[in-house]
Amino acid sequence: MKELVEIIAKSLVDSPEEVVVTETTDDEMIKLCLTVAPDDMGKVIGKQGRIAMAIRTVVKAASSKLDKRVVVDIK
Repeated sequence: MKELVEIIAKSLVDSPEEVVVTETTDDEMIKLCLTVAPDDMGKVIGKQGRIAMAIRTVVKAASSKLDKRVVVDIK
């Protein structure tokens, strides 16, 4: 999951070298924290959060075979 979020984010931003994805795993949850440059924050979130919702939807679909809930946090 971490690689998927990283690839999507790097394709959206102007500074792909500043994209950092950290993964925290629980018993029932995987938390992915996406950090980008301040100038690229709007590109990752999108108008009214549409791109952020799309990223979360893709990750949710990709994680459907796992028995864990996946949460994407954008900072």
